[in-house]
Amino acid sequence: MRERKYITPVGDEGLYALDTSSWRNVRPVINKDKCNNCGICSTYCPVNSIYKEGKQIEISMEYCKGCGVCANECPKKAIDMINEGGEK
Repeated sequence: MRERKYITPVGDEGLYALDTSSWRNVRPVINKDKCNNCGICSTYCPVNSIYKEGKQIEISMEYCKGCGVCANECPKKAIDMINEGGEK
């Protein structure tokens, strides 16, 4: 029998979820006036923290690691990266 190899961490309870939000120094904020809800940001998000709620794009800060990929890929430049704890 071939030994199984796992890409993600596995333990006694199954897959472990990493707390990627604890890495964050900056966080994304969507400018709703610029956003056309195309969803490109959610396609590129490496932790799937961007989703549609109805017709609006939302960001879950539970898993967002603040990498800025969403802001970089947004064709409308509708996502700003601000310091964690800072206000826009």
